[in-house]
Amino acid sequence: MHQHNTIYLDNNATTAVAPEVLEAMLPFFKERYGNPSSIHRFGGLLKKHIEKAREQVAALLNASPEEIVFTSCGSESDNMALKGFCAAYGSRSRIVTSTVEHPAVRTTARYLREKGLAGLTEIPVDGEGMLSKEQFAHTSIDDDAIVSFMWANNETGVLFPIRELAEDTKGRGGFFHTDAVQAAGKVAIDCKKTPVDMLTLSGHKIHAPKGVGVLYIRKGTKIEPLVHGGHQEWGLRAGTENIASIAGLGAAAELVGKLMSEENARVRLLRDRLERALLEQCPAAKLNGQATERLPNTTNISFESIEGEGILLHLDELGIAASSGSACTTGSLEPSHVMLAMGIPYIFAHSSIRFSLSRYTTAEEIDAVIAAMPPIVKKLRSLSPFVKA
Repeated sequence: MHQHNTIYLDNNATTAVAPEVLEAMLPFFKERYGNPSSIHRFGGLLKKHIEKAREQVAALLNASPEEIVFTSCGSESDNMALKGFCAAYGSRSRIVTSTVEHPAVRTTARYLREKGLAGLTEIPVDGEGMLSKEQFAHTSIDDDAIVSFMWANNETGVLFPIRELAEDTKGRGGFFHTDAVQAAGKVAIDCKKTPVDMLTLSGHKIHAPKGVGVLYIRKGTKIEPLVHGGHQEWGLRAGTENIASIAGLGAAAELVGKLMSEENARVRLLRDRLERALLEQCPAAKLNGQATERLPNTTNISFESIEGEGILLHLDELGIAASSGSACTTGSLEPSHVMLAMGIPYIFAHSSIRFSLSRYTTAEEIDAVIAAMPPIVKKLRSLSPFVKA
């Protein structure tokens, strides 16, 4: 699966396209290249492949196919949910979100506040990255408010109690959106049992290609489109459909639905093995985030007083890919906003490393990382001016 024997443990950033998904996509790059909106059969007959993908995604979420809107990515879906709500509800709109959301929600919410299009309340998290239910209970919510909480955190894997939060929101008359980009395929999602009004997912996090996402919109939820033009996607998102990627996302959703429980159990064991070894064998190592309420594939560990970038560069030289913070914040020298929101001390926040596994991760790869990390940490600690000799 991996290029040049890379050990790839950055699956929360993106995943390899599954061979079965590529297979489903190829015909639309070759003989089936028509426009699904055409009146002639060469294009028009392709519509059924989009509808099949819609059914496959709906099955993963236990939703109705007509509640599935295809977009270009998770960020677009998040923007569509928040901006579409505020456009529909006007200047009285209010957004309630958390201090650890993905930039696609966090930046969009702050943009809407700055433009005077919505009020904004950000609910804090505790030292383990768990939302303050007490503060949420004291936040006023009515029918002008949209609450947007992530299902799973991209950096720590911490899971918010989305069903409970959605029920609370609905009980108070508000609307509820969840960014489920990291949760889809790793957590059972049931839109019939969980009263979310809107839900975001992204293809490239579940072994589908980049450039395709979904916004689930419950029947009866009122939002304005972001992209105007043609009649595609129930009139909610204009533009010729990216049919190859949509077919790929459908195939990926079906595959992940079949494999989820078995793969989660296998991946969790590998993650736990890696985590235990690093916490035992690397001095001054600390787990970031909730130990139990989290994704099965993610661990985020800090190594006191050394730079996360230094660790990543040493791992990269050995052909091991991991990350510090999220891909959307990499490039800034500040510690991630998630670590800071959790109150992680600076000397730990700067050295947080996220390892995120997938269905293609092997035991041999985990053992190789366990062997590689202690010498790297030892070397960097010996060079750090912050480590007391």
